[in-house]
Amino acid sequence: MSDQTREENKRSVEKLFDTFNHADLGPLDELVAPDYVGPQGDKGPAGFRLIVVGLRTAFPDIHYTIDEAVAERDRVAVRWHWTGTHQGPFRGFQATGKSVSNSGAGIFRLQDRRIVAATLETDRLGFLEQIGALPENAGRGPRTSAAPPVSTSP
Repeated sequence: MSDQTREENKRSVEKLFDTFNHADLGPLDELVAPDYVGPQGDKGPAGFRLIVVGLRTAFPDIHYTIDEAVAERDRVAVRWHWTGTHQGPFRGFQATGKSVSNSGAGIFRLQDRRIVAATLETDRLGFLEQIGALPENAGRGPRTSAAPPVSTSP
């Protein structure tokens, strides 16, 4: 795969994230392939659009920032963070008015500069803590050292 194709794929993914930051989701039709199937079974640009609309409804001021993007073969790996205010319901959680910051990473597979698949990982535990759905540091437990105690006796 040429350097030019890798750069075009990278620009497509960057444009996708830029689209998340705006109310005009029209570019999704050119960025997401009709045969795309998302992690929750959402299909094509219309399915992808539903996910973005859900986020933008819950977090109208959501803003994504790409921290790092690397393109190789037909894939683009991205690390990002976003900020927003929880002003609407989201996946069963009522609006809290709380500011949220979240991070994630994903690998997007592209064909003809269109996204055909994505694998995503986000900090869901941190998100739930920030909106008050879980207590702070839930499930993280106390931090302990794996090193054995040091004896000071001879």
